[in-house]
Amino acid sequence: MSHSVGQVAGFAGVTVRTLHHYDEIGLLVPGDRTAVGHRRYTDADLDRLQQILFYRELGFPLEEIAVLLDDPAADPVGHLRRQHHLLTARIDRLTEMAAAVERAMEARKMGISLTPEEKFEVFGDFDPDAYTEEVEARWGGTEAYRESQRRAASYTKEDWKEFMREMDEIHRAIGDRLAAGDAPDAPAVTDLAERHRLFISRTSYECDHEMHTRLGEMYVQDERFTATYEAIRPGLARYMRDAIAANAARVTRAD
Repeated sequence: MSHSVGQVAGFAGVTVRTLHHYDEIGLLVPGDRTAVGHRRYTDADLDRLQQILFYRELGFPLEEIAVLLDDPAADPVGHLRRQHHLLTARIDRLTEMAAAVERAMEARKMGISLTPEEKFEVFGDFDPDAYTEEVEARWGGTEAYRESQRRAASYTKEDWKEFMREMDEIHRAIGDRLAAGDAPDAPAVTDLAERHRLFISRTSYECDHEMHTRLGEMYVQDERFTATYEAIRPGLARYMRDAIAANAARVTRAD
């Protein structure tokens, strides 16, 4: 049984012109022809075409495909074995690429999804993206980080503006307690520290008292955090640290 060039083109999903080209370069010469010279492809020709298209899919040039298929030492099983190896390697590579693309999509999806103009409107001169690499290096493997990123992806500009307003209000209230001379473990101050912790849990990630205490330590150990709090009220970074620690100790005693 033989097939016309149009039929083979339809079977294989290639153009008639492609089949003509393969014939012209000797890569796939039809095994039969009609009385008037029209190409007719045998089942053996279809098998060879399948091999050609497989190697083409893997990026082999036509000249190299011809060498592979016309190798007298090769047998059909040898071709299948080679193809299986190549295909497996390609699957592995494509899987790696797909995973990389997924990670890239996730990273984009999970970031603060605001335009540069909106970020400036919300954060002013502070650029939350400036510390992305450092944050990922320090906390990227934690569930708290992943949760904060998931939440950040869902927030609108208005959400961020409200969060900034509420956080500023908490900081000012604690700064006022400092200015009034209240001790860090005064009930009014530890209540504000607890409000600070609950704000983080509500907007970013679940922040228990142990994690909150570590954050308080970071406020005095990282000069950038210290500078931020000192700009609100001199001495506020250490006062925040002590109030947070006192609040955690208060909860521990209550337990």
